[in-house]
Amino acid sequence: MSPSSDHSATQAPRRNRRGRRVVVAAIVLASLSAAAIGFVGFVAQLRGAEVKPAHPADGIVVLTGGSSRVSDAMELLAGGYGKRLLISGVHPTNAVRDISRSLPDNQSFLNCCVDLDRSAVNTRSNAVETRRWVRERGFRSLIVVTSNYHMPRAIVEMSHVMPDIELIPFSVVGEKWRDEPWWTGGGAFRLLMSEYVKYVAAGLRVKLDDWGLDPSSNPDQLAGATTPRRPTTALAN
Repeated sequence: MSPSSDHSATQAPRRNRRGRRVVVAAIVLASLSAAAIGFVGFVAQLRGAEVKPAHPADGIVVLTGGSSRVSDAMELLAGGYGKRLLISGVHPTNAVRDISRSLPDNQSFLNCCVDLDRSAVNTRSNAVETRRWVRERGFRSLIVVTSNYHMPRAIVEMSHVMPDIELIPFSVVGEKWRDEPWWTGGGAFRLLMSEYVKYVAAGLRVKLDDWGLDPSSNPDQLAGATTPRRPTTALAN
């Protein structure tokens, strides 16, 4: 074999490795670009101010976990925006008196028109328990109350299990969102990044479920209890 043939044989694997690195780098760059564009789109859909629903609904559901969510939901109930309110994701150890202390002006509504869901442990099971409540009540429309950054994922989960129910978002804007611009890279930015990842994961899982490929697609077993529990009225507790 001539020296030129040996040189060509040596250079070929190097060119192949270099080509593979270029392809990998291009894929990584495209993935990062897509993620950045998706994140910007995610942030763009978040409300920066609280806007009352355009019209009332049959019911109201509030997903616990953020400041002032429950009090805002109670204000909607008191304002006639729904017939009943479901507080979804109440911790099993929380008593009604704990809620009453934080909402002293709404005691009468707690006694007559509020149901508590103690089974839900995450957004997906919030949706499942809400669907059960909606079906038991015969509701056809629902105002969904949660924090603005959490609303996109909540709507993904709710619309997936209740495609026949009209969902009306009411986004709660917390003080941290108002006081700390997310683009400064502080806690608000980290919260948005975390929520964006969860939002993308929820959307992907929903797509897989629509195609029959989600192994965890039995929604009635997603709540905190093995045996689903019906929401209880605040008065009964």
